[in-house]
Amino acid sequence: MENKIRNIAILGHLQSGKTSLVEALYSITSNAPKGSVEKGNTISDYTQEEKARMNSIKSAIVPIKHNDYKINLIDVPGSDDFIGEAVAAIHVVKGAVLVLDAQAGVEVQTIKHWNMLKKNGIPTILFLNKMDKSDVHFDNVVEDIRKKLGTNAVPFCYPLAAGDKFDGFVNCIDLVGRKWNGNVCQDVEIPADLKSKVFELNNTMVEAVAETSEELMDKFFAGEELSKEEIQQGLRTGILNGEISPVICGSALKNIGLNTLLDMFIKYMANPSDLKPIVGVDANGNKVERKTLDEEPFSAFVFKTVVDPYSGVSSIFKIYSGTIKAGDEIFVPEIKKNLSVSQLFSVLGGKTVAVQELHAGDIGCVTKVEGLETSMTICNPKNVVVYPKIAFPSPVYYRALVPKTKQDEDKLSMILKRIEAEDKSIEERHNRETSQRLLGTLSLGHLNYILEKMKNSYKLDVSTEDVKIVYRETIKTKSTENQGRYIKQSGGSGFYGVVVMDFEPAEENTFTEEIFGGSVPKNYFPAVEKGFFEACEKGLLAGFPVIGVHATLKDGKYHPVDSNELAFKMAAILAFKEAYPKCKPVILEPIIKIVVSVNSDLTGDIISDLNQRRARIMGIDANPDGSQAITALVPEAEIIEYVNDLKSITQGAGSFTREFNSYEEAPGYVQDKLIAAAKAAQAQ
Repeated sequence: MENKIRNIAILGHLQSGKTSLVEALYSITSNAPKGSVEKGNTISDYTQEEKARMNSIKSAIVPIKHNDYKINLIDVPGSDDFIGEAVAAIHVVKGAVLVLDAQAGVEVQTIKHWNMLKKNGIPTILFLNKMDKSDVHFDNVVEDIRKKLGTNAVPFCYPLAAGDKFDGFVNCIDLVGRKWNGNVCQDVEIPADLKSKVFELNNTMVEAVAETSEELMDKFFAGEELSKEEIQQGLRTGILNGEISPVICGSALKNIGLNTLLDMFIKYMANPSDLKPIVGVDANGNKVERKTLDEEPFSAFVFKTVVDPYSGVSSIFKIYSGTIKAGDEIFVPEIKKNLSVSQLFSVLGGKTVAVQELHAGDIGCVTKVEGLETSMTICNPKNVVVYPKIAFPSPVYYRALVPKTKQDEDKLSMILKRIEAEDKSIEERHNRETSQRLLGTLSLGHLNYILEKMKNSYKLDVSTEDVKIVYRETIKTKSTENQGRYIKQSGGSGFYGVVVMDFEPAEENTFTEEIFGGSVPKNYFPAVEKGFFEACEKGLLAGFPVIGVHATLKDGKYHPVDSNELAFKMAAILAFKEAYPKCKPVILEPIIKIVVSVNSDLTGDIISDLNQRRARIMGIDANPDGSQAITALVPEAEIIEYVNDLKSITQGAGSFTREFNSYEEAPGYVQDKLIAAAKAAQAQ
């Protein structure tokens, strides 16, 4: 059974026609009416937000049947705003279709998806969609593919006519024409004016096949004709090894090329038993291998989570080994939890369909399993295995969320947890210093979608505001013999605490004492230390926390009756305030390490822009895909909107990662501005 399953991701640039292709494939294999993106009735674009935008936002699983084979299509969003969906889908498939708008050719997201597929070794068919649009030249698009994707693109077909006259193609393997009669495609003879081109392409394919093995190469150069079986097997080997990238053409709108594509899924894409064993670890951390076969112990990997406000959580998984039946008991190693699978489902877009059994290589779903999350493993309780997690992209764009009412604020945490369960590319955190609730996303578009989803699905409307940068203060010189006196007497027991302290720059805030002769009893040392750390919570320049100070208690006085812990804590605070202006205090700004990945021809533009942001370029390295990785240290205040600016500079081709690096002294004009703002706020 497992050998009759295929899992195929459908990727490509925005508006290339991925969803229309999936809809057309579903329609012709199930005799169902074909949905339309424009009408908002497709199977895979089922959310309210997708219908409104007429673009895919979430990946959707659409299983189809063809010649007794089950093919799980995964329709992946084309926008870079939702690249996490592509990352998850590519993690579990072993075949893909990269859809191109034949008129537009290779676009930005085409290249990004291609690089992801090649990095993960996913065999890929290139489908030139919308061949019936005007001004389409097949040969030019193939040349564009070879130039920009750096691939051994091999046309498996050639169009019968160009532009709006496109009505079919010649299959260059079988040497048969396929012509659309206005309803379906029918076999036709190869037109005389195309025969030389078609036979040339056929010969190119045979040569590519010969290069897949020494035996076939010897036969080819000896002038012997390769058999049909040898050609098909050679093509399959070349495609699975990534040595051949087949290019076919068609129109999802007119159902041209779809049967050829379906046949290629079966002939040339990997079936589960072709796959290398999947590697995980057992309960003791030892390496474990599982083959994608029914007879292996059951194991599966959750690659997608869907949260519905009404029906709850659905966990979608790919079966890596074995089979699962409704009623089976399974184990979730990450949370050490056994559970009984009372119901088992297959997935069709936004719907689930109850099934009794699923086999190795298939995609399924369980619902309402508390604690089960994306990137977790489920397995046979007696044969525990844990698989590597998905490396989702991390957030690079942050905004502060502002609920409109106290009731909304209470709801927000719960709603964000649900959204985070679906989308591992976001991060929500509360900054206590600024009292802001921050939401990190991949872009402005990504953020806007989340705000839409909150409003549509959870009836929560929130606004956003700029992130307040968290600055720090520190000292640059040492100050000694600073006295803090806290003496208050009012008849009864009073307060008496006197300390003499030194303060100097250090790596971090630390406290020591060098008291001789008992001028301050030991039992008050913790109070002095507490006072010092409390004083560091708010600097005297602009009210930011103070870091990098070492305090030393040198001397002091106490009173046998009036001294207490509060008095010595307050004395330490006063000593710090006395010393602070003498220590040349400065404001520090947070420095972020970013790594920008761009094409080499844009390196100069990126460096020039970063220099204007006060960045320090730390290095330029080559990425495996040929792009350049520019590493820089840049003040956080200069990159608040960098994801949007980078998109503008590179026309969407660039990307970057970010992480906190350090605090560094801010330029004088920045410090002056911050101090002035702090004084203005105090005056209000």
